[in-house]
Amino acid sequence: MKKHLITLALLLLSPFSHAALNIVACEPEWAALAQELAGNKASIHSATTALQDVHHIQARPSLIAAVRNADLLICTGAELEVGWLPVLQRQSGNSKVQPGQPGYFEAATQVRMLEVPTRLDRADGDVHAAGNPHIQTDPRNIARVAEALAKRLAQIDPANAAHYAARQSDFASRWQAAISRWEKEAAPLRGVPIVVQHKAFPYLQDWLGLKEVATLEPKPGVEPSSAYLAELMARLQQTPAKLILRAAYNDGRSADWLAERAKIPVVILPFTVGGNARAKDLFSLFDDTLAQLLKAAR
Repeated sequence: MKKHLITLALLLLSPFSHAALNIVACEPEWAALAQELAGNKASIHSATTALQDVHHIQARPSLIAAVRNADLLICTGAELEVGWLPVLQRQSGNSKVQPGQPGYFEAATQVRMLEVPTRLDRADGDVHAAGNPHIQTDPRNIARVAEALAKRLAQIDPANAAHYAARQSDFASRWQAAISRWEKEAAPLRGVPIVVQHKAFPYLQDWLGLKEVATLEPKPGVEPSSAYLAELMARLQQTPAKLILRAAYNDGRSADWLAERAKIPVVILPFTVGGNARAKDLFSLFDDTLAQLLKAAR
């Protein structure tokens, strides 16, 4: 008996006996960023995949259970998850991850928001009061979120604060070097006219200088009618585009219809980590995004 008590005491005192943080990320990009910053100090679960439309997710029992056990919940915010996240928070009963608590982190609060509406009217489609929530398509936003997220990790797990600071510093160095490389490679994309299927790329456009001339959705979240597509075709004859961009999770039928008739290539961007076999982490996400855009724009 005494031997067992001594063994138990040694286990409790061991630096490896402390359980890792349980982190739930609403989107794959924040799960990937949390992994960069936390390393082996956290167990990380993504609530969604790159092939799901994050606007429309079911608050499944498995997700409720994951949030119930979370020490930290990382989401985009800006109403992107408004249809399902409040249900997860409420039904989980986890006081740590409620709005306003240290265990709830919103990435969108760390960046400059684009496309902030001047009016709020449901007749305008799926608009967000705080601005367009798809902030992850600009790597400069990832850098800003990383800095704030490392501080939040240190706040909720002060024993490992030095670990998070060191990993954030290393990530920031590698990330800034990658941004410099990407911006040099992407120079030919500046001013390239594009059609977007959904208003998913304003931050990518802002970063690279792409010029949006039309959207396939008449209003955000509204599928195009045949009449609208015909009107769009006529518009593109006056203001031609070179590429059609859509995210991997989008239904490709309308983009393919337009591509066939307007003779414009469709570029299916991964949009987030896991959007295709090449976008395995944050670095390869942008490697693949730029490679596809440059190839199609030649």
